[in-house]
Amino acid sequence: MFTGIVESMGIIVKLEKEAGNLHLWLESDFTNELKIDQSIAHNGICLTVVEIKDKLYKVTAIDETLKKTNLGKVSEGDKINLERCLRVSDRLDGHVVQGHVDQTASLKSIRNENGSYLLDFEYDEDLTGNLTVPKGSICVNGISLTVVDSQKGKFSVAIIPYTWENTNLHQLSPGDIVNLEFDIIGKYVQRLMNR
Repeated sequence: MFTGIVESMGIIVKLEKEAGNLHLWLESDFTNELKIDQSIAHNGICLTVVEIKDKLYKVTAIDETLKKTNLGKVSEGDKINLERCLRVSDRLDGHVVQGHVDQTASLKSIRNENGSYLLDFEYDEDLTGNLTVPKGSICVNGISLTVVDSQKGKFSVAIIPYTWENTNLHQLSPGDIVNLEFDIIGKYVQRLMNR
């Protein structure tokens, strides 16, 4: 389990294809603290550390993960938002994030709002019935954010300068694809309401 508070950005150093899998070698500030079998959120995708060499560690994304996320579009040199899993003793600063991406979204626009940024996203509202609500939580590329405006298949978020500078949001351009994990509580409420 994660909180959606990005701990660090890692750099993809090497990509290796193997059948339907993609192995990612990353360099991070905390590689020396990692262990094999540890779970780390990569742009909000929970992946398991399978190998560690010096300052690099390796995770593997299977075909199912590549189909549902933006990992199939990454390149060597890209920065990835990283968060290690929650310790039971930690404060829950963001919201409950499982690291299980529901679907992707397309960035439609970025507006500079006198030092903050307003980002508009669009997603397929028919895919598994996901939804957002104003002032609700959404996880975008592993970042816990608050929804500003919510419409069917669309939402916007306001980004403070700290989040803009310390995550990979500042690298995005309109048309780029991001990973979405909808609020788990909202998903359960929606399922109950649909019964």
